[in-house]
Amino acid sequence: MMMINATQVSYFTLGAYFDTELFKYLFFMIIAHFYILTLCANVLLIVIICMNRSLHEPMYIFLCSLFVNELYGSTGLFPMLLVQILSDIHTVSVPLCFLQIFCVYSYVSVEFTNLAAMSYDRYLAICYPLQYNAYMTSSKIAMLIAVIWLPPFLAVFVTTSLSASLQLCGNIISKVYCDNYSVIKLACFDTRINNVYELTAASLTICVPVSVIFYTYLKILKVCFSGSQQTRQKAISTCTPHLASLLNFSFGVSFEVLQNRFDMSSVPNMLRIFLSLYFLTCQPLFNPLMYGLNMSKILIICKSVLLSSLGKC
Repeated sequence: MMMINATQVSYFTLGAYFDTELFKYLFFMIIAHFYILTLCANVLLIVIICMNRSLHEPMYIFLCSLFVNELYGSTGLFPMLLVQILSDIHTVSVPLCFLQIFCVYSYVSVEFTNLAAMSYDRYLAICYPLQYNAYMTSSKIAMLIAVIWLPPFLAVFVTTSLSASLQLCGNIISKVYCDNYSVIKLACFDTRINNVYELTAASLTICVPVSVIFYTYLKILKVCFSGSQQTRQKAISTCTPHLASLLNFSFGVSFEVLQNRFDMSSVPNMLRIFLSLYFLTCQPLFNPLMYGLNMSKILIICKSVLLSSLGKC
């Protein structure tokens, strides 16, 4: 087999695409509408939270951060996906491929850290309601927002830089988007440094936030079982969308990890593609719908905005 050095690889071929000549415009329209709906839903809730002083509370600030991340993650995927659907040659330049890898991986890391910050906020609100304002100060909120965004971006930047420096013996990625693990598998030489660092980074940016979520919910459940009916209702109303979001995202990411590590050739190709895209497509739309419909303050303001818009029309 001909050896291909990193300097000779100018593009990657996305090998998971198949001939959809008769349906590619239909697929393009469906995905484009899905992307527009995702953008509109997240932007609407970001604007509502920013413009209404009654929503300038820690819980809604973390929600706003979550919606910003949904915009970031979906924009890292959809534009390139739409271009590839219409293209006959499914190639992507090396810099653009690594840019997408950076966007996708940082989106995943920020999502987990954001959900962890939200669970910590709910833990304080439910377990220490009288001391909540003393604990959740403006400086602590700013610190948590920095923790949500900065460490994941730094960790993923190092991951992407290590992968970009590899010498490659091929340029075919068996996905519909650029994936770091797929690039590492193309390396000509030993990739132990990449694997060890990626495992360490994943432990810090995913396992630590999940551990925080698990711990805080154990404490919340303990308070719920020993507290009043009002406390239980408050916990259920605020924690249900958060748990649903966590489970939905964890399902999508877990399947992607399994698909990378194990042979999934027995799974139909269309199903593999759908499940590999699930955490990047469904989560950005799932979150605004889930929180918009389940949080009374946001729902009331959304209804008033829509009714006033219809009244003007």
